[in-house]
Amino acid sequence: QLSDQQKMSKSPLSQFRGVYLPPALHPLNKTLVKGGRWKDVDSAQEKRRSFLHNFCKKYNSRKKLQTHLVHLVSRIYVEDRHKVLYCEVPKAGCSNWKRVLMVLNGLAASAHNISHDDVHYGKHLRKLDSYDLRGIYTRLNTYTKTIFVRDPMERLVSAFRDKFEHPNSYYHPVFGKAIIKKYRHNANEEALKTGSGVKFREFIQYLLDSHRPVGMDIHWEQVSKLCYPCLINYDFIGKYETLEEDANYFLQLIGAPAKLTFPKFKDRHSSDERTSAEVVRQYLKELSEEERQLTYDFYYLDYLMFNYTSP
Repeated sequence: QLSDQQKMSKSPLSQFRGVYLPPALHPLNKTLVKGGRWKDVDSAQEKRRSFLHNFCKKYNSRKKLQTHLVHLVSRIYVEDRHKVLYCEVPKAGCSNWKRVLMVLNGLAASAHNISHDDVHYGKHLRKLDSYDLRGIYTRLNTYTKTIFVRDPMERLVSAFRDKFEHPNSYYHPVFGKAIIKKYRHNANEEALKTGSGVKFREFIQYLLDSHRPVGMDIHWEQVSKLCYPCLINYDFIGKYETLEEDANYFLQLIGAPAKLTFPKFKDRHSSDERTSAEVVRQYLKELSEEERQLTYDFYYLDYLMFNYTSP
Protein backbone atom coordinates (compact mmCIF):
# COMPACT_ATOMS: atom_id res chain seq x y z
CA GLN A 1 0.00 0.00 0.00
CA LEU A 2 1.53 3.28 -1.07
CA SER A 3 1.16 6.26 1.24
CA ASP A 4 -0.63 9.33 -0.18
CA GLN A 5 2.70 11.10 -0.40
CA GLN A 6 4.27 8.30 -2.45
CA LYS A 7 1.26 8.18 -4.75
CA MET A 8 1.55 11.93 -5.33
CA SER A 9 5.28 11.82 -6.10
CA LYS A 10 4.84 8.77 -8.32
CA SER A 11 2.54 10.59 -10.71
CA PRO A 12 1.41 14.12 -9.87
CA LEU A 13 -1.30 13.90 -12.55
CA SER A 14 -2.74 10.50 -11.68
CA GLN A 15 -4.89 11.94 -8.89
CA PHE A 16 -6.78 13.97 -11.52
CA ARG A 17 -7.62 11.09 -13.83
CA GLY A 18 -11.34 10.55 -13.74
CA VAL A 19 -11.68 13.97 -12.15
CA TYR A 20 -15.16 15.10 -11.28
CA LEU A 21 -15.62 18.66 -10.10
CA PRO A 22 -19.15 18.83 -8.68
CA PRO A 23 -20.92 21.77 -10.31
CA ALA A 24 -21.83 23.53 -7.07
CA LEU A 25 -23.91 26.63 -7.71
CA HIS A 26 -22.22 29.47 -5.82
CA PRO A 27 -24.12 32.73 -5.54
CA LEU A 28 -22.63 35.44 -7.77
CA ASN A 29 -20.92 38.26 -5.91
CA LYS A 30 -22.90 41.33 -6.99
CA THR A 31 -21.42 43.85 -4.57
CA LEU A 32 -19.64 45.80 -7.36
CA VAL A 33 -22.73 46.17 -9.59
CA LYS A 34 -23.93 49.78 -9.75
CA GLY A 35 -27.39 50.99 -10.73
CA GLY A 36 -30.66 49.17 -11.36
CA ARG A 37 -30.33 48.75 -15.13
CA TRP A 38 -28.98 45.19 -14.86
CA LYS A 39 -32.08 43.62 -13.33
CA ASP A 40 -33.26 41.77 -16.46
CA VAL A 41 -29.74 40.65 -17.41
CA ASP A 42 -29.20 39.37 -13.88
CA SER A 43 -32.52 37.50 -13.88
CA ALA A 44 -31.65 35.83 -17.24
CA GLN A 45 -28.24 34.94 -15.81
CA GLU A 46 -29.69 33.23 -12.74
CA LYS A 47 -32.05 31.20 -14.95
CA ARG A 48 -29.18 30.03 -17.17
CA ARG A 49 -27.02 29.10 -14.21
CA SER A 50 -29.74 27.14 -12.54
CA PHE A 51 -30.76 25.45 -15.82
CA LEU A 52 -27.19 24.27 -16.51
CA HIS A 53 -26.72 23.19 -12.89
CA ASN A 54 -29.89 21.06 -12.96
CA PHE A 55 -29.03 19.62 -16.37
CA CYS A 56 -25.55 18.62 -15.18
CA LYS A 57 -26.88 17.05 -12.00
CA LYS A 58 -29.19 14.89 -14.10
CA TYR A 59 -26.76 14.14 -16.91
CA ASN A 60 -23.73 13.62 -14.67
CA SER A 61 -25.31 11.45 -12.03
CA ARG A 62 -23.36 8.35 -13.07
CA LYS A 63 -20.90 9.85 -15.52
CA LYS A 64 -17.25 10.42 -14.71
CA LEU A 65 -15.01 11.87 -17.37
CA GLN A 66 -11.77 9.94 -17.77
CA THR A 67 -9.43 12.81 -18.45
CA HIS A 68 -6.74 14.95 -16.85
CA LEU A 69 -7.54 18.25 -15.21
CA VAL A 70 -4.85 19.86 -17.40
CA HIS A 71 -6.77 18.84 -20.52
CA LEU A 72 -10.07 20.08 -19.07
CA VAL A 73 -8.71 23.60 -18.68
CA SER A 74 -6.70 23.89 -21.92
CA ARG A 75 -9.14 26.41 -23.50
CA ILE A 76 -9.41 28.66 -20.44
CA TYR A 77 -7.71 32.08 -20.42
CA VAL A 78 -6.55 33.64 -17.16
CA GLU A 79 -6.72 37.29 -16.10
CA ASP A 80 -5.08 37.49 -12.67
CA ARG A 81 -5.71 41.17 -11.86
CA HIS A 82 -9.49 40.84 -11.72
CA LYS A 83 -9.42 37.10 -11.02
CA VAL A 84 -11.21 36.00 -14.17
CA LEU A 85 -11.19 32.69 -16.04
CA TYR A 86 -12.67 32.82 -19.55
CA CYS A 87 -13.27 29.65 -21.58
CA GLU A 88 -12.84 30.43 -25.26
CA VAL A 89 -15.65 29.35 -27.58
CA PRO A 90 -14.69 30.40 -31.13
CA LYS A 91 -17.39 32.24 -33.14
CA ALA A 92 -19.10 33.46 -29.97
CA GLY A 93 -17.35 36.81 -29.52
CA CYS A 94 -14.00 35.32 -28.47
CA SER A 95 -11.74 37.81 -30.35
CA ASN A 96 -13.29 40.78 -28.60
CA TRP A 97 -13.24 38.93 -25.28
CA LYS A 98 -9.50 38.41 -25.64
CA ARG A 99 -9.11 42.13 -26.37
CA VAL A 100 -11.03 42.92 -23.16
CA LEU A 101 -8.83 40.51 -21.17
CA MET A 102 -5.73 42.25 -22.54
CA VAL A 103 -7.06 45.63 -21.39
CA LEU A 104 -8.01 44.22 -17.96
CA ASN A 105 -4.50 42.79 -17.68
CA GLY A 106 -2.90 46.17 -18.41
CA LEU A 107 -1.46 44.96 -21.73
CA ALA A 108 -3.36 47.57 -23.79
CA ALA A 109 -5.07 50.89 -23.09
CA SER A 110 -8.09 50.22 -25.28
CA ALA A 111 -9.73 47.21 -26.92
CA HIS A 112 -10.14 49.16 -30.15
CA ASN A 113 -6.54 49.35 -31.28
CA ILE A 114 -5.60 45.67 -30.84
CA SER A 115 -5.25 43.91 -34.19
CA HIS A 116 -6.71 40.48 -35.03
CA ASP A 117 -3.20 39.00 -35.30
CA ASP A 118 -2.17 40.45 -31.95
CA VAL A 119 -5.24 38.88 -30.35
CA HIS A 120 -4.79 35.41 -31.81
CA TYR A 121 -1.06 35.05 -32.38
CA GLY A 122 0.47 37.51 -29.91
CA LYS A 123 0.72 35.07 -26.96
CA HIS A 124 -0.06 37.89 -24.56
CA LEU A 125 -2.57 35.96 -22.47
CA ARG A 126 -1.87 32.92 -20.33
CA LYS A 127 -3.99 29.80 -20.40
CA LEU A 128 -4.88 27.90 -17.26
CA ASP A 129 -3.01 24.75 -18.33
CA SER A 130 0.28 26.70 -18.22
CA TYR A 131 0.14 26.83 -14.38
CA ASP A 132 1.14 24.02 -12.03
CA LEU A 133 -1.59 21.89 -10.47
CA ARG A 134 -1.82 24.03 -7.34
CA GLY A 135 -2.13 27.16 -9.52
CA ILE A 136 -4.85 25.56 -11.63
CA TYR A 137 -6.80 24.32 -8.63
CA THR A 138 -6.55 27.61 -6.70
CA ARG A 139 -7.79 29.62 -9.68
CA LEU A 140 -10.61 27.20 -10.46
CA ASN A 141 -11.82 27.49 -6.87
CA THR A 142 -11.43 31.23 -6.31
CA TYR A 143 -11.71 33.08 -9.66
CA THR A 144 -14.91 34.09 -11.48
CA LYS A 145 -15.33 31.60 -14.32
CA THR A 146 -17.21 32.64 -17.45
CA ILE A 147 -18.23 31.05 -20.73
CA PHE A 148 -19.96 32.69 -23.73
CA VAL A 149 -21.94 30.40 -26.03
CA ARG A 150 -23.94 30.67 -29.25
CA ASP A 151 -26.74 28.80 -31.01
CA PRO A 152 -24.85 25.73 -32.32
CA MET A 153 -26.05 25.94 -35.94
CA GLU A 154 -25.30 29.67 -36.13
CA ARG A 155 -21.85 29.05 -34.72
CA LEU A 156 -21.25 26.24 -37.23
CA VAL A 157 -22.37 28.27 -40.26
CA SER A 158 -20.37 31.28 -39.04
CA ALA A 159 -17.24 29.10 -38.79
CA PHE A 160 -17.80 27.69 -42.29
CA ARG A 161 -18.27 31.14 -43.83
CA ASP A 162 -15.21 32.54 -42.07
CA LYS A 163 -12.83 29.68 -42.86
CA PHE A 164 -13.99 28.47 -46.27
CA GLU A 165 -15.64 31.40 -48.07
CA HIS A 166 -12.67 33.75 -47.69
CA PRO A 167 -9.04 33.23 -48.69
CA ASN A 168 -7.31 31.36 -45.87
CA SER A 169 -3.73 30.12 -45.89
CA TYR A 170 -4.39 27.42 -43.27
CA TYR A 171 -7.96 26.10 -43.62
CA HIS A 172 -7.95 25.76 -47.41
CA PRO A 173 -4.75 23.72 -47.79
CA VAL A 174 -5.21 21.70 -44.58
CA PHE A 175 -8.98 21.10 -44.37
CA GLY A 176 -10.16 22.17 -47.82
CA LYS A 177 -7.90 19.86 -49.82
CA ALA A 178 -8.76 16.83 -47.67
CA ILE A 179 -12.50 17.57 -47.80
CA ILE A 180 -12.61 18.08 -51.58
CA LYS A 181 -10.49 14.99 -52.20
CA LYS A 182 -12.78 12.74 -50.13
CA TYR A 183 -16.26 14.14 -50.74
CA ARG A 184 -16.23 15.73 -54.21
CA HIS A 185 -16.48 13.26 -57.06
CA ASN A 186 -14.80 14.45 -60.25
CA ALA A 187 -13.01 17.31 -58.46
CA ASN A 188 -10.85 19.32 -60.86
CA GLU A 189 -7.12 19.70 -60.48
CA GLU A 190 -7.28 23.33 -59.33
CA ALA A 191 -9.67 22.51 -56.45
CA LEU A 192 -7.54 19.55 -55.36
CA LYS A 193 -4.40 21.69 -55.48
CA THR A 194 -5.70 24.73 -53.54
CA GLY A 195 -8.49 23.31 -51.38
CA SER A 196 -10.54 26.45 -52.09
CA GLY A 197 -14.27 26.45 -52.78
CA VAL A 198 -15.44 23.82 -50.27
CA LYS A 199 -19.24 23.61 -50.37
CA PHE A 200 -21.27 23.62 -47.16
CA ARG A 201 -22.63 20.15 -47.83
CA GLU A 202 -19.09 18.77 -48.28
CA PHE A 203 -18.08 20.40 -45.01
CA ILE A 204 -21.03 18.72 -43.24
CA GLN A 205 -20.09 15.35 -44.75
CA TYR A 206 -16.64 15.81 -43.23
CA LEU A 207 -18.10 16.87 -39.87
CA LEU A 208 -20.36 13.80 -39.63
CA ASP A 209 -17.78 11.30 -40.89
CA SER A 210 -16.44 9.03 -38.13
CA HIS A 211 -13.39 8.46 -40.39
CA ARG A 212 -12.66 12.13 -41.07
CA PRO A 213 -9.70 12.67 -43.41
CA VAL A 214 -8.47 15.44 -41.07
CA GLY A 215 -9.18 16.00 -37.37
CA MET A 216 -11.60 18.28 -35.54
CA ASP A 217 -11.02 21.99 -35.07
CA ILE A 218 -11.95 24.28 -32.18
CA HIS A 219 -14.11 26.46 -34.46
CA TRP A 220 -16.69 23.69 -34.87
CA GLU A 221 -15.93 21.46 -31.88
CA GLN A 222 -18.85 21.10 -29.46
CA VAL A 223 -18.79 23.49 -26.47
CA SER A 224 -19.28 20.43 -24.24
CA LYS A 225 -15.82 19.25 -25.37
CA LEU A 226 -14.11 22.66 -25.38
CA CYS A 227 -15.15 23.91 -21.96
CA TYR A 228 -16.63 20.90 -20.09
CA PRO A 229 -19.50 22.87 -18.54
CA CYS A 230 -20.64 19.93 -16.40
CA LEU A 231 -17.21 19.40 -14.84
CA ILE A 232 -16.17 23.03 -14.40
CA ASN A 233 -18.77 25.04 -12.52
CA TYR A 234 -18.95 28.27 -14.54
CA ASP A 235 -20.20 31.24 -12.52
CA PHE A 236 -21.42 33.25 -15.50
CA ILE A 237 -22.99 32.02 -18.75
CA GLY A 238 -23.12 34.63 -21.48
CA LYS A 239 -24.86 34.19 -24.81
CA TYR A 240 -23.83 35.61 -28.18
CA GLU A 241 -27.47 36.52 -28.80
CA THR A 242 -27.28 39.01 -25.88
CA LEU A 243 -23.51 39.50 -26.07
CA GLU A 244 -23.11 43.19 -25.29
CA GLU A 245 -25.51 43.29 -22.35
CA ASP A 246 -24.14 40.09 -20.83
CA ALA A 247 -20.52 41.13 -21.33
CA ASN A 248 -20.99 44.61 -19.86
CA TYR A 249 -22.85 43.18 -16.86
CA PHE A 250 -20.01 40.72 -16.33
CA LEU A 251 -17.49 43.59 -16.46
CA GLN A 252 -19.48 45.28 -13.67
CA LEU A 253 -19.48 42.08 -11.60
CA ILE A 254 -15.68 41.80 -11.66
CA GLY A 255 -15.06 45.51 -10.97
CA ALA A 256 -13.57 46.39 -14.37
CA PRO A 257 -12.65 50.06 -15.01
CA ALA A 258 -15.81 52.12 -15.62
CA LYS A 259 -14.65 53.27 -19.07
CA LEU A 260 -14.13 49.72 -20.34
CA THR A 261 -17.10 48.41 -22.32
CA PHE A 262 -17.33 45.40 -24.59
CA PRO A 263 -16.34 46.33 -28.19
CA LYS A 264 -19.12 46.29 -30.79
CA PHE A 265 -17.05 45.88 -33.93
CA LYS A 266 -16.95 42.75 -36.09
CA ASP A 267 -13.46 41.34 -35.99
CA ARG A 268 -13.00 40.34 -39.65
CA HIS A 269 -14.93 40.42 -42.94
CA SER A 270 -16.80 43.42 -41.54
CA SER A 271 -18.72 44.00 -44.79
CA ASP A 272 -20.28 40.50 -44.62
CA GLU A 273 -23.80 40.09 -43.30
CA ARG A 274 -23.66 38.62 -39.79
CA THR A 275 -24.63 34.97 -39.51
CA SER A 276 -28.27 35.13 -38.41
CA ALA A 277 -31.06 32.56 -38.16
CA GLU A 278 -32.13 33.52 -41.69
CA VAL A 279 -28.61 33.06 -43.10
CA VAL A 280 -28.43 29.65 -41.36
CA ARG A 281 -31.73 28.63 -42.95
CA GLN A 282 -30.28 29.26 -46.42
CA TYR A 283 -27.27 27.03 -45.71
CA LEU A 284 -29.33 24.24 -44.18
CA LYS A 285 -31.39 24.10 -47.39
CA GLU A 286 -28.33 22.60 -49.08
CA LEU A 287 -28.54 19.53 -46.82
CA SER A 288 -30.85 16.56 -46.94
CA GLU A 289 -33.32 16.08 -44.08
CA GLU A 290 -31.14 13.29 -42.71
CA GLU A 291 -27.99 15.44 -42.80
CA ARG A 292 -29.80 18.24 -40.98
CA GLN A 293 -30.95 15.81 -38.28
CA LEU A 294 -27.47 14.29 -37.89
CA THR A 295 -25.90 17.75 -37.62
CA TYR A 296 -28.38 18.62 -34.88
CA ASP A 297 -27.56 15.30 -33.16
CA PHE A 298 -23.85 16.18 -33.33
CA TYR A 299 -24.53 19.32 -31.27
CA TYR A 300 -27.32 17.78 -29.19
CA LEU A 301 -25.56 18.26 -25.84
CA ASP A 302 -24.83 21.93 -26.59
CA TYR A 303 -28.49 22.50 -27.44
CA LEU A 304 -29.56 20.85 -24.18
CA MET A 305 -27.00 22.41 -21.82
CA PHE A 306 -27.64 25.96 -22.85
CA ASN A 307 -31.37 25.65 -23.48
CA TYR A 308 -31.31 26.48 -27.20
CA THR A 309 -34.39 25.51 -29.18
CA SER A 310 -33.85 23.02 -31.98
CA PRO A 311 -33.91 24.69 -35.42
